[in-house]
Amino acid sequence: MHGFANPKRFLSLARPVTPWLLVLGVIVTGGSLAWGLTQVPAERLQGETVRIMYLHVPAAWLGMAGWLTIAAASFTEIVWRHPLSAIAGRAAALPGAFFTALCLVTGSLWGRPAWGKWWVWDGRLTSMLVLLFLYLAYIALAGATAREGASRRIPAIFGLVGIVNLPVIHYSVIWFYSVHQPPSISMGNSSMAPEFLWPLLVATLGFTLLFAAIVLMRMRALLAQTQAEARLRRRAREVDLAPAQA
Repeated sequence: MHGFANPKRFLSLARPVTPWLLVLGVIVTGGSLAWGLTQVPAERLQGETVRIMYLHVPAAWLGMAGWLTIAAASFTEIVWRHPLSAIAGRAAALPGAFFTALCLVTGSLWGRPAWGKWWVWDGRLTSMLVLLFLYLAYIALAGATAREGASRRIPAIFGLVGIVNLPVIHYSVIWFYSVHQPPSISMGNSSMAPEFLWPLLVATLGFTLLFAAIVLMRMRALLAQTQAEARLRRRAREVDLAPAQA
């Protein structure tokens, strides 16, 4: 990991990997959605509405995975002060927030025919909404820290504290009374029929590849912006010192 602390070394890997991740993500995601939305049969109880699953479940996974990425970047910032950690956290925050919002929207669309309501203050829905608010707060805090040149440890601490919400999301259907169905997939086990499971796993893989490509693209853009701002500040200091030397 420390071998890629050098931005040039990181870019030498990110430049060729990003387009491959993006192309593979588009192909796998497009194929899985076509598979799930057109080829999978209607579910016995939920009918055609079960097809929302192929957007909702990957979005939920990536909403949580995005904050795990922020937490990992925050940990490396606090412990090792990795030069790219703050950039990685900021890069993952926006797509993580997007997928969290997508999870909430698709969940509401799925909940309307299943529960008869667009929204219920269920434990899982509420904790997922809290995650969206955490993302928005992190984006604002990290952006302000970058603009003002404040300590990068401030958003890093927030990123680590926010991870407490992830177990709440995962176990909410067990800890609290919930109208949300329990997990259908666990480690090494699934209660889902294969004709629904396989396109869902492929869709999750495709969206994950897209997420990784977007994070790398944002890291490259933020790194370029940081380097450009550093050059401008250095140039401004040189201009300020020139009259004094003359």
